[in-house]
Amino acid sequence: MVRAKSNLNAQRRYSHTVDRSTGLRSDHTVLLTGKFSRTDFPEPLRRVRIKDLSSGKSLVLLTNNFSLPALSITALYRYRWQIELFFKWIKQHLRIKAFFGTSENAVKTQIWIAVSVYVLVAIIKKHFQLPASLHDLLQILSVTLFERDPIDQVLTLAAAESYPLDHSNQLTLFDF
Repeated sequence: MVRAKSNLNAQRRYSHTVDRSTGLRSDHTVLLTGKFSRTDFPEPLRRVRIKDLSSGKSLVLLTNNFSLPALSITALYRYRWQIELFFKWIKQHLRIKAFFGTSENAVKTQIWIAVSVYVLVAIIKKHFQLPASLHDLLQILSVTLFERDPIDQVLTLAAAESYPLDHSNQLTLFDF
């Protein structure tokens, strides 16, 4: 199941009835008519158009599943999109550079550990009312991981310090 592009060239072969009160606008069996798409995928596809009743946005989905109802196809796409957003959040916020194991248990364990560390740092940030971002706090903790200083002192000192920029060895481009 994929989201159709706006320039999709397809010819409708059959129209299925839909309940428009659910947000469904159309359910068609189509054949792709584009030069390359027709040769790459000559079988008929199902094109489902839905309008989100709350936001007013319209989506067009393509699938080769003809057995499920159209409303189920749109629900599956929403669930799939939520999973995509979750993994995008993981890539942006959690510090997972590589997985140490390839089994399902190893991947789940590493993700749970990373989420737990993120939540603990967020709790520390709130408890000590630190102005630094969570990313900065994670950087500070990774550098000072094996120091003997108490964590509250390390974080408050590092957050309070401002490093002045030393421009003494910087060359000037223009003499004004």
